[in-house]
This record gives sequence, C-alpha cells and structure tokens, in this order.
Amino acid sequence: MRRNILIATIVGLAIILSYFLFFKKEKTTQLNEVLYTVEKAAFPITVVATGELDSKKSVKIRGPQGMRSARIFETTISDLVPEGTILKEGDYVGALDKTELANRMGNIQVEIDQVKTQLEQAKIDTAITLRDLRDQIINTEFSLKEKRLSVDLNKYEAQSIIRQTQLDLERSERDYKQLQEQYKLKQQQADAQIEEIMTNLRKNELEMQQLLDLSDKFTITAPNDGMLIYSRDWNGKKEPGSRVSAWDPVVAELPDLTDMISKLYVNEVDISKVSKGQEVDIKIDAFPDAEYTGTVIQVANIGEQVRGYDTKVFEVIVQVNESDSIMRPAMTTSNQILTSLYEDVVSIPLEAMYTDSLTFVYVKKGTQIVQREIVPGPANNNAIIIKHGLEAGDKVMLTFPDSNKEYPLEPIDPIIKAEIEAQIAEDLARRKAEAKKRASMIKDVDIQPSGGGNSGGIIIIN
Repeated sequence: MRRNILIATIVGLAIILSYFLFFKKEKTTQLNEVLYTVEKAAFPITVVATGELDSKKSVKIRGPQGMRSARIFETTISDLVPEGTILKEGDYVGALDKTELANRMGNIQVEIDQVKTQLEQAKIDTAITLRDLRDQIINTEFSLKEKRLSVDLNKYEAQSIIRQTQLDLERSERDYKQLQEQYKLKQQQADAQIEEIMTNLRKNELEMQQLLDLSDKFTITAPNDGMLIYSRDWNGKKEPGSRVSAWDPVVAELPDLTDMISKLYVNEVDISKVSKGQEVDIKIDAFPDAEYTGTVIQVANIGEQVRGYDTKVFEVIVQVNESDSIMRPAMTTSNQILTSLYEDVVSIPLEAMYTDSLTFVYVKKGTQIVQREIVPGPANNNAIIIKHGLEAGDKVMLTFPDSNKEYPLEPIDPIIKAEIEAQIAEDLARRKAEAKKRASMIKDVDIQPSGGGNSGGIIIIN
C-alpha cells in the first residue's frame, strides 16, 4: 500500500514539475514576443540637423579702410560696446588700439624733422656756394676791365706786347663766361636738390596727414540703426582684445533681425535627399516651445571639411518664414527637412524587416507565425514603407521568433513583384522631377550673413 502511495506521489510530482516547466517556458516566450500592429498613415521622410540662426543680410561695421596704405596690417580692439546693444546711426561702437599708429606717426615725424634739417642745410650750402661764385664773377669782371684797359693803352706798343695783352683779355673773357655758366649750373643743381628734399618733405607730411585722418577713424561709430552683434571668425567672437586685420577690418555687425535664415551642414550621406524648395520645421533650442517653418533656399554643390566633422559636409541655407523678436544670430536651431511625404501608406519599424535571399517579415496569424515576403519602399530613420505584402491590421513581430522552428513562407508572385518594383521606380522618378521643378522656382538669393553663424559648432543628427 505504502509502495503504491509512494509511486503515485512521485508521478504526481513529475506531472506538476513538467507542467510548471512548460508553463514557465510558454510564459517566457509570451513575454519575449513583441508585436507591432500595421497601420496605414502618412509617411514623412526627413533629414534632421542642428544649425544656427543668422540674419540674411547684415550691415558690417568696419574699422578704418586705409590701414594697409599706412602699412598698419593688424591692430587690436581696445573697446567695444556690449553685444545686443541697440544703436542709433552715429552712436559710439568701439575703439581700436592706436599704439602701432602712434609708433608709425612718431617715425614719420622723425623723418619730417630730418628732412627739414636737410632742407635748411641744403639752403645754407647753396647760399655759400652761390655767394662764392658771385664773388668770383665780380672779381673776374674787374680783371676783365683791367685787361681791356691794357689793350687800349698798349695799342701803340710792339706787336708782341699787343698780342699778349689781347690773349690776356681773351682769357679773362673766357673765365668770365665760364664763371657765369658755372653759376647757372650751380643754381640749377641747388634748385633740383632743394626740390627733391621738398618732394620728400611733402610726401612725409602727406603721410602724416593721412595718419592723422586715420587716427580719427580708430573711433568707430554705427553706420545705421540696429542691434550690435559681435562679428565672428574661426578664432571665435571679435571682442575687446581681439585682433583686426587690415584685409578684413570687420569689427561688429548690425543684422537685419526681420529676415532670418538657419544655416546648417548636412553630411554627404543625406545631402542627395535635400533640394531647394523643401519645407523645414524649425525649433530654437533656447525657446523649445516656439515652432517655426522654413524653406530650403540654397544647397551647396561642393562639400567642405568643417572643423569638428570626420567627413565632408554640405552647407544648406533655410529661409525662416516667420519673424520673431526672440530670434538672435548664433542661436542653435533644430531643423527637420521634409524631403518627401507619402500619403496613406503602410509602414513598419525597420527592426521588423529581415533580408536573406528575399525580404520578409514574421506575421502572427492567431497562434501561428508565418514568414511573409514583402516589397519594401522608401525608408526614413525609423521605419520603412511596405508597398506589397502587408495590410493595415496585420501583426508583425519586432523580435526574432524561435530559431529552432521552421515557419511556413508566403511568397509573392514574381510577376506581381516585378510590376510593383517598376511602380516604385516610376514614382521615385516622378518625385525627383517634381523636386527639380520646385527647386527651379526658387530664385537665387544674395545672402550676406552676419558673422554670427561662422562658429563651426553645428552638430549633425543622423
């Protein structure tokens, strides 16, 4: 009796244990099974990137334009009003350091003093030389008169004496003419020397006047009304202490805040999807509740290597449609470019699709799981359009089913598959033609962005 009871107990425990293990396995399978119900809805394809706001046009506040002619090739901003200051035309903006200018003026003044000294010395030397020549001419003129008198007195003397006195007279006359010619030449030489010194003096005085005029321009004022924005280059903002080049003497800018753009960089993988005329949703990171719209107005044809990126990127300019007082140059923006929109289509998450010799999904039909071949269409970052093989309401698996089982395959007729793929290609060609036509309607625009958008700190979101 006891033996029967023991056997029955063991069998019961085995049944319970088997049931428990089976139930646990079934429960685990159900917990790991993630299903997605296929829906039919609009399917947007977008390219997302961050960018920076900038003004479409900006009045540049420049330093003096004559620094290069004055051989001052770089200077420092010594003072600048705070960024964001509202200015009226003619208001004080800032000042440039005059140290190099003052050194240059000091050197020119030394040259002017030296030239003036040289001029006075030349005048004195000329006066002494010409006075000596005048004295010689006067003395020679007296000697000439004596010789003529001797000729008159000796006209009754012997021929040899008469001849000798005539030769002396001729020699004196020749000396007199030579002295007169020498006086003229010395005078011309002195005049030329003084004129050369005067020319050098005028040159230095003109340069000094230019430096004096330039000195006044080292105090910078606003050319127009507007809000001051610091200019930027690859070294960052131009603020007090920054260097200003004679070739690019931009100190600050007055952007037109009523006409803004968002400048972004798109990597070379996504740039083929972007074209002029596409709509853009824009958000400003500093004001996340504010939403704006825009239109792509420029797409760079050539990629560039921008600091901070491992691959080449293409600059894309987006016209912001709205105007808002909160917008400021250099504000970071989130841009979602709508490259294409498919209405009323079936789509599934990318993780639900598998590719082997054919493309398929796992569909759950009641308690049964089947492999169903599909014809995929365009995709975005998260999902893909299914052109054939699925309908709204189908349940596809987002997790891989039991790999130890074989599931029945539901293939697509090759003829139907070829027709659908041809339709996909035709639709794609049509959309490209429409995009090209839309881009041709966007006129080329002259964009003069402020320096606020040149920081090179834009981040691509893949």
